[in-house]
Amino acid sequence: MPAAQAEMVELTRGLLPGPVAVCASRIGPDDAGLWPVEADAMRRAVPRRRAEFAAGRLAARRAMAELGQTPGAIPMRHDRSPEWPARLTGSITHAGGLALAAVARTDQVAAIGIDAEPDEPLPEGLLGLICRAEERAWCATTPDPGRAARLIFAAKEAAYKCQYPLSGKLFGHEALRITVGGAGRLTACFMQPAGPFAAGETMAGQAGWRHGMIIAAFSVPLGH
Repeated sequence: MPAAQAEMVELTRGLLPGPVAVCASRIGPDDAGLWPVEADAMRRAVPRRRAEFAAGRLAARRAMAELGQTPGAIPMRHDRSPEWPARLTGSITHAGGLALAAVARTDQVAAIGIDAEPDEPLPEGLLGLICRAEERAWCATTPDPGRAARLIFAAKEAAYKCQYPLSGKLFGHEALRITVGGAGRLTACFMQPAGPFAAGETMAGQAGWRHGMIIAAFSVPLGH
């Protein structure tokens, strides 16, 4: 595994508490490695999307094997979310030519969400769509408001992926409020009810930076 790829895997693993396997795969020029049910879901997708999808599934199967589980197919549900094999939960993200997957057993971790983004300013036209007023106010206090907004975006994407398997709730960026603490500490607060999550309830997360990328990660412990 190339050193930079190994460092991204190690960074992501360090952001997630508990027994979680994290693996990566470079996004190649084709969709080699897709299982039949996965290829069927991608039959109308453009080549780039098929390649990203294939790399993400390959990374996820590597993570399954690292957990000691038999690698299996990961179909795409009607809502486009991954359908993980029984007794497993996980999350997949793509950025910078790399697919990352985090996988855990559901008897050890309730849910996981990860997101990778380029460590670059969020386009100004997206600021009002992504960030709530209080988040925009926080961004304005930082040395680089655009990059701070990108962090908020990555955190919301990761938090959304984390809560969705438990709530099945579709909602927009305004439904989560992100607070950033020291050393990349993240808190996602639900601004409206979502399945088992009450309005005002929070999830804890963490962000890290390496090789020009931001990684945001959230997890929900058992017993929620």
